[in-house]
Amino acid sequence: MTYQPSSISDDLNTLPKLPGWVTSQRAETLETVAFRSGAALTVLDGLVSDPRYGVPVKLLANRRALSAATATSKLEGRLTREADIRDAYHLTPPGEARGPDGDLLAFWREAVGLRTDGIGEIADLVGADFAGEVGVWLDAGMERARTHGPLAGCVAVLRAVLETDDRAERVACLLSDFILARAMNWKQVLQVSAQRLTKTALRDLTAEEQGGDLVVRVRILGSIEETLTLARDLARRAEALRTIAPKLRAKGSAAAVEMFLSEDVVGPSTILSPMIKGTTIQMTDRAARRFCERLVELGVACELTGRPTFRLYGIAP
Repeated sequence: MTYQPSSISDDLNTLPKLPGWVTSQRAETLETVAFRSGAALTVLDGLVSDPRYGVPVKLLANRRALSAATATSKLEGRLTREADIRDAYHLTPPGEARGPDGDLLAFWREAVGLRTDGIGEIADLVGADFAGEVGVWLDAGMERARTHGPLAGCVAVLRAVLETDDRAERVACLLSDFILARAMNWKQVLQVSAQRLTKTALRDLTAEEQGGDLVVRVRILGSIEETLTLARDLARRAEALRTIAPKLRAKGSAAAVEMFLSEDVVGPSTILSPMIKGTTIQMTDRAARRFCERLVELGVACELTGRPTFRLYGIAP
């Protein structure tokens, strides 16, 4: 990702959004959900595909990954808080075991980088127990998406996976996201399926209870609309950061700003020091901490943990 001037979106009020007559729709049927999802996905596709809008897509995906990890923790019966999942991943020293919560977030963050033009990477991610079935599930889901729309494809693959193993919620949700990304011709996966799903909704889906299909579609639609809102919000926050970026004089500040525009959580001693992630630019631990504190002073970043030590930072609300 390269630095973009603040003129990328001079008036953020012009960002695409859903009209009120779509969001106010309440009489849910398969037809109304298909209509609403078509409108929502069209707007979301414009936001994430057109660089003129300045949406930090990788940051958006990493935010959604954390939400997906929190949601699937609930589906799997652990009920871990988002902050604890975040800390388990970001505060575990390299080479040490993250534990189940950190590993869950690692799973969803790896999904952010999946390409949608093949199935090799996704088969590796879901593991040997499911790798042999991935191609069959995805083919069936894509066929359903082509004939009945993206959400129908998502539901089809969710049902297929969970009929095989009713404890494979994270795999089912990941393949649902993969179907959506392929149907929308996105180059990377965006996590939207898991966020609002419940164990009851998934159980009713596999039991083919009356209305189970519709309930799952409505919940995925709600997450798509939530993702759309988040994309608009992150475009606004990113614009504020890009605007002050030229005022920063610290060595490596441009590269450090890019970390805030791609990572939902920035640890001064991990992402920025001793070397800024993905670069050969060195930054001392003290300089990294001072840089993050400077962004907080300027109102474009915030400290996430509330702790005096082991601090983590992210782009400000």
